[in-house]
Amino acid sequence: MIRKRSITLHGHRTSFSVEDAFLEELRAIATERGLSFAALIAQIDEGRPLDSNLSSALRLFVLRELKQGQITSPVR
Repeated sequence: MIRKRSITLHGHRTSFSVEDAFLEELRAIATERGLSFAALIAQIDEGRPLDSNLSSALRLFVLRELKQGQITSPVR
């Protein structure tokens, strides 16, 4: 199920919509890296192309991480 989430990035509220499985992966990545969930989202947001929306950037980030085998997924 896709859920809309709100988060504060750089002092501004923004929202993103991702499936629960992506959200679980993002939380796992944050934990593995010793980051807060918000800090990981901020890093992804800062690195995304200007013509990309945050929701897509989050999904693509998780896909890249899984393809590189750099995270141990609780979902798998």
